[in-house]
Amino acid sequence: MAATPADVKEYPNSYVFIIDMPGLKSGDIKVQVEDDNVLAISGERKREEEKEGAKYVRMERRVGKFMRKFVLPENANTDKISAVCHDGVLTVTVEKLPPPEPMKPKTIEVKVA
Repeated sequence: MAATPADVKEYPNSYVFIIDMPGLKSGDIKVQVEDDNVLAISGERKREEEKEGAKYVRMERRVGKFMRKFVLPENANTDKISAVCHDGVLTVTVEKLPPPEPMKPKTIEVKVA
C-alpha cells in the first residue's frame, strides 16, 4: 500500500485530501502534521487470520504499512484540520488561513531643514 492513491481538491476556503482506505477502521489510520507544513497520513492493513482448513489460492490485496506525505501550502491552517473515514474513504480537510490584509501606503512627514 506504499503507493496509496490520493485526490487533492482546492476549495475557496479549504484543501481536501481524499484517500481510499478499504477495510481499515478509523483506529488503524493516523493523520499528523510534521514540520509545521507536512500532512502525513499513515496506517497498517493487517492480513486476516487464517481459518483452519483454509489456504490462499491467490493473494492480490495489499497488506502492510503505508504512508503518504503532502507539503501543505503556506495558507494552510494546520490548527484547523479534520479527518473523517466513511465507507472506506478517508477525507482530510485543511482549512485555509484568511488572506492577509493589503498593505496600506505609509505617509512619511517631510520636515523643513
